Amino acid sequence: MSRPLPSHGLLDRVFRILFPGVMLLLLNGCSSVSYYSQLAGGQLQLLRAREPVAEVIADPSRDATLRAHLVQSQKARVFASEHLHLPDNQSYRLYADIGRPYVVWNVFATPEFSLTPQSHCFPIAGCVAYRGYYSQSAARGEAALQRLQGMDVSIGGVEAYSTLGWFNDPILNSMMGWGDERVATLIFHELAHQRFYVKDDTEFNESYATFVEQEGTRQWRAFRGLPPENSSLITQRDQFTVLVLETRSRLEKLYTQPLPAEQMRARKAAEFERFRQNYRVMRDSQWGGDKRYDTWVNAPLNNARLLPFGLYDQWVPAFAALFRQVGGDWPRFYAEVERLGELPVAERKAALRALAES
Repeated sequence: MSRPLPSHGLLDRVFRILFPGVMLLLLNGCSSVSYYSQLAGGQLQLLRAREPVAEVIADPSRDATLRAHLVQSQKARVFASEHLHLPDNQSYRLYADIGRPYVVWNVFATPEFSLTPQSHCFPIAGCVAYRGYYSQSAARGEAALQRLQGMDVSIGGVEAYSTLGWFNDPILNSMMGWGDERVATLIFHELAHQRFYVKDDTEFNESYATFVEQEGTRQWRAFRGLPPENSSLITQRDQFTVLVLETRSRLEKLYTQPLPAEQMRARKAAEFERFRQNYRVMRDSQWGGDKRYDTWVNAPLNNARLLPFGLYDQWVPAFAALFRQVGGDWPRFYAEVERLGELPVAERKAALRALAES
């Protein structure tokens, strides 16, 4: 049974009571004060902006296109709980307009000659491979500081995130610009995080949620009597991902070699150029010249820009194999995911590797 939405006054009281104690636990300098203050302020703004989706839909003074999209979102929300066995709560039955295109901007950073991300640890979420900012300018400022320290840096806008069930997460205006199916996929992905989450293992969490998103979308389309997604687009996406992961693998091997910095830098640049050349061959010979990835490929490349691919995609084949092993039974699948998540890290990765190879 879902809890009623807290009033703004209650939210204020909760934050006034809890935030000072949390700050004492987390802070280790002025930069931390600033960072965690913007996290608390951004989350509070989001919570205050929430309103029930049903009220927005029923209000004829609200934008008609928004109301139509929200109607479709609620159909996907019901499907998520009734068919995908994802949490049945008030998350994504609320709406919030935060007045910007992304809810947060994530800053990824790696050393110049490493693909190991700079991790940041939090009491609830554990350690993650990025740092989130509610302001794009603040994210750019952090990125500039990291570059001054010689790090490879990338900034990525995020349409939605999960508070892992601590709050009732809303549908955001930042989720609405990509069409009804994209909203559905985000709902599936973020509710998967609420269903299960392992502290300190971003690759596991994101690959698991990405699989739930992809399989959930396939089933959502079938439920509505729609044909499968365009297979050529799925093939292109998968081939592009493989190309990026192969580049990551070559770079990882390169960075283990005892080379002088200048030589390592030249070899690194050559690997990125090899990636671009391989992409163009694949695009022109297999995709009929489709240029959907050109902008990403032609932008400056570095280690940090490759990170989300490994984080979000690395173990998707393993979870797909696991889903097949349990006969497509969602409750059994989640039980097996939980079993994997409880294993020690080395055993967990070995089990995922065996699944992926199967």
